Amino acid sequence: MAWCDYESPAAFRLKAKQIYAIPNGGHRNPAVAAKLKAEGVRKGIPDLHLPIATGQDHGLYIEMKKPGGRPSAEQLIRMAQLRKNGYRAVIAEGWREAVAIITDYLEQA
Repeated sequence: MAWCDYESPAAFRLKAKQIYAIPNGGHRNPAVAAKLKAEGVRKGIPDLHLPIATGQDHGLYIEMKKPGGRPSAEQLIRMAQLRKNGYRAVIAEGWREAVAIITDYLEQA
């Protein structure tokens, strides 16, 4: 996120700064989890969304994983649904890979 806000190339920084995190993951106590579920949190939604359209995609979703991490079945299903609906949905292993994905995407926007 810091890269998007401060270190991305000036030519597309305004677009990069539009990325936001989707707080679906993490461990929560049952009361907080129930409240978030009632508010619309859904399993499998990727971690980051960049709502910038290109000529090919409506926007970009990134599921962040530690190197060697594997997506859950729900994440794979959601990402396939997003792709079917015209979004780019990818997995990034670590922040450096995410930066490369975002850079490539914004060069097409």
